[in-house]
Amino acid sequence: MELGVHFIDFRPGDPAGLGPTLAAAAKAAEDGGATMFTLADHLFQMEAVGRAEDPFLEGYTSMGFLAGRTERITLAMLVTGVTYRHPGVLAKTMTTLDVLAQGRSMFGIGAAWYEREHLALGVPYPPLRDRFEMLEETLQICLQMWSADNGPYHGTHYQLAETICSPQPVRRPPIVIGGGGEKKTLRLVAQYADVWNTTAAVEELPHKIDVLKRHCADVGRDFAEIKLTAAHFADPFTDLDAYLRTAERLADLGIDLINAGPHPGNPDPVGFIERLGEQVIPRLAG
Repeated sequence: MELGVHFIDFRPGDPAGLGPTLAAAAKAAEDGGATMFTLADHLFQMEAVGRAEDPFLEGYTSMGFLAGRTERITLAMLVTGVTYRHPGVLAKTMTTLDVLAQGRSMFGIGAAWYEREHLALGVPYPPLRDRFEMLEETLQICLQMWSADNGPYHGTHYQLAETICSPQPVRRPPIVIGGGGEKKTLRLVAQYADVWNTTAAVEELPHKIDVLKRHCADVGRDFAEIKLTAAHFADPFTDLDAYLRTAERLADLGIDLINAGPHPGNPDPVGFIERLGEQVIPRLAG
């Protein structure tokens, strides 16, 4: 079992401290043996975490910064909202991150959900059905741009005259699709994803995995090709044995990696991540 660190609370305070704290958090994750370091792709802080007015850094600028401050750890957005960037620009942004990180990126994407930040900043927020159509077209465009095909793309929502992407990524970024919708999201996972990220409860996972397997069979995809990752945000230091028992249940279901991270309001997020490396990651690996 692997562990990824998900960093979502930039903490109110002096803006000059945000960059050094973020860099130290990613370095602590890397040094502690975490597989990947992820950020949420939002423009406002999520209201389930804090106030919309709390500090929140734009994701891809932050990832470019971290590409220069780390050496081994994989960097990814968990996950990008399809509405925030035109897909051709998004593919170019992802490619740039991958080149600067020397092939250490993954491409996380979902249908977007945070309506408040869309309306506040004037970002169009189409109906959910349209967002899922946009998501599939974005996946198709990115895959075309990361191929030898520089030709046009004609979709319902996007029209591209050319799909030139130079340089190409160091490696084609693995595609991470987040979510658990059984009709649309899991079908897209089966068809396009290298990694599925879920926030479903442990009790729900057997059913979700069965649905994903059926979608894989329908599209002719080998289910074993998809890496399974799951959120497990309970504080491990409250009861480490209980935390590890849950991790073991997830491993028995085929989960390859769990996402953890400092809880909102933690006054020492870097110290929390260092403790993950000292006390949790070695036991998960075992």
